[in-house]
Amino acid sequence: MQVVYSEAHFRHQPPEVISRGRGQPHVEIARRAEELIGAARRDGHEIVAPIDYGAGPRAAVHSPDYLAFLEEAWREWQALPNPTPAVQPHVSPGRHMTGRPTGIVGRVGWYVTTNSAPIVEGTWGAACAATDVAVHAAELVMQGASSAYALSRPPGHHAFADTAGGFCYFNNVAIAAERLRRRFFRVAILDIDVHHGNGTQGIFYRRPDVFFVSLHGDPSDFFPFFAGYAHERGEDAGRGFNLNLPMPPGTADAGFLETLDAGLAAIRRFAPEALLVSLGFDAYEHDPIGILKVTTGGFAEVARRIGGLDLPTVLVQEGGYNCDALGANLSSFLNGFEASRRT
Repeated sequence: MQVVYSEAHFRHQPPEVISRGRGQPHVEIARRAEELIGAARRDGHEIVAPIDYGAGPRAAVHSPDYLAFLEEAWREWQALPNPTPAVQPHVSPGRHMTGRPTGIVGRVGWYVTTNSAPIVEGTWGAACAATDVAVHAAELVMQGASSAYALSRPPGHHAFADTAGGFCYFNNVAIAAERLRRRFFRVAILDIDVHHGNGTQGIFYRRPDVFFVSLHGDPSDFFPFFAGYAHERGEDAGRGFNLNLPMPPGTADAGFLETLDAGLAAIRRFAPEALLVSLGFDAYEHDPIGILKVTTGGFAEVARRIGGLDLPTVLVQEGGYNCDALGANLSSFLNGFEASRRT
């Protein structure tokens, strides 16, 4: 399989975050991508560098004001008296205020929904490169490859059209989906990250041409808390084209696979021409921030069933924070996926 990868991700080096009132080391670190690309090289996959696709693919998904904010945030923050090492929100508009501030402190609260998405000097460059990685993988599939893997970092599925949050700045899989739609009229996105892809859902919630299916831990007491519930089915023209399949904490291989089968059956009914997978490995049983119990071997079977759809497929990396196991989990998944294509 062709694996698209850019070393520009090293530019994004987030500092500690506040979690439940305490400072903790950030888990979305550069070592994640190093472990993943190392496994891809050891397994003999072809490593491909993306080209620069410019601002167009990002502008096809994200609002102009948000793009301008993200590009300018670090510079404007540094102009403040005694700036902190990272741009992080400490105010938010909540549910009842809609005024748009002009100063950088207020704009950070408007555009960044969690303090787990700090903006540092290299965030803009790394996040732009992550979108190039995803677009390049989509281009490979559009040009005839049966599948391609986008090793995007930082991840993207919590980014809405106009907000960052949950480690994410640009929604890589949504940007790749828009690219695929240049050739394929109907596409499906299957999100198997342990966290609900709330940003991806938000971007496509009113559209019938992109079917979004998310398997994730029950959000009633788990991030992102405010989205990912089974009753969320889409709105307006998109009604019925959004499917959330939350699972209780502790769900292991058998339960995950049963839920996956329900999601795959729904995708088959939608009959897409191409598939994108938001590939998270934080459903792993020993992930430090996960609540599910999928094993390394379980990822191979997950991949085998996804590959059984026999669709042109773009795999886009999302979460997975047990660095010691990431390489093995990726190898298991890609081996299972490719085995399904040979049978």
